[in-house]
Amino acid sequence: MNDVFIHALGVTCALGDGADAVRAALWRTDAAPGGEVTERYSAGRPLHLGTVDAALALPQGTPLVHRTRNNALLHHAALQCLPQLQAAIARFGPARVAVVMGTSTSGIAEGGEAVDARSVGGAWPEGFHYGQQELGSPAQFLAGALGVTGVAYTLSTACSSSAKALAAAARLLRSGAADAVIAGGADTLCAFTVAGFSALDSVSAARCNPLSVNRAGINLGEGAALFLLSREAGEVRLAGWGETSDAHHMSAPDPSGAGAQAAMRQALARAGLAAGDIDYLNLHGTATPQNDAMEALACAALFGERVPLSSTKPMTGHALGAAGAIEAALMWLTLAGNPRGRLPAHWWDSAADPALPPLRVVAPGEALGRAPRYVMSNSFAFGGSNSAVILGAG
Repeated sequence: MNDVFIHALGVTCALGDGADAVRAALWRTDAAPGGEVTERYSAGRPLHLGTVDAALALPQGTPLVHRTRNNALLHHAALQCLPQLQAAIARFGPARVAVVMGTSTSGIAEGGEAVDARSVGGAWPEGFHYGQQELGSPAQFLAGALGVTGVAYTLSTACSSSAKALAAAARLLRSGAADAVIAGGADTLCAFTVAGFSALDSVSAARCNPLSVNRAGINLGEGAALFLLSREAGEVRLAGWGETSDAHHMSAPDPSGAGAQAAMRQALARAGLAAGDIDYLNLHGTATPQNDAMEALACAALFGERVPLSSTKPMTGHALGAAGAIEAALMWLTLAGNPRGRLPAHWWDSAADPALPPLRVVAPGEALGRAPRYVMSNSFAFGGSNSAVILGAG
């Protein structure tokens, strides 16, 4: 049995700011919550995006190299569980606490704004530092802000980044390299990201529609989620994880779903579970034609129609490098304090794609009728970087 437990959660995303607000939105049954239609990052082209409207700020004295909205979002999530983080640092010592973050944007927004300013004024704007764009910034920033001196690094494997950060945290704990790990991820929206995915014809202007015959692409999103992990027993356990790499194509997944299925099988094996032990599966569920086709094949082969599943991206948007951590936060909320076993709904038009194998899709208001025991979350990324994590009741 795995000996890694999760003791604290900080989360902000399109569903809300803080665990209570996110939980309340997650169980809505009247209409799909989260997101807005805006031209904020795509002038002249309204898009449905999973935006965060919380007031963000960085700690006083933050070095210029770390002054980004991405880090402000990360800091905002950290403040929600700051007492638990500080208690762990005090108990184990700064050198025995590690930080592992996942991101894909880091300071790209600041870099894009600086390039725009330079093209107009001929000089880099005051307050811009090239290092703001470093992908390693989130972990370095958070470690410095909290006074942590243990292992600190950032993973950037596109949309599997922060799910892999949880797996990396577990390895640090099991190896004895750390006594506690602050793990998670953050990503922020910006015009560069929206333009990049639009160039791939991957963005839907309306709320995304996973598994539907009418699906037309993703909704981009932003957010942050942080966890405190240790070997001490707690209410939620990181029961298993699996990681594979397809190396099939730079952006398209392996259509067979073999790598995705292998990641899920690894997670089950590490947790000592059978497929039927999973009470709920959170899909990667981007609503692109290729991802949904691949993931449906993999899930049908492993679970058939036995396991209830849904994509939460119509509510949160696809937060890229932060998606795995945000969806793990939703799994944490599904496990903790949920005696009726309410499940995250799959918000779509109910027009199932006949080309996909049938799956057991969660309807709004659906519940297990008992507390969940094990839930799984999938994260699949460009380049065929696949990750699956299983959380269990402690």
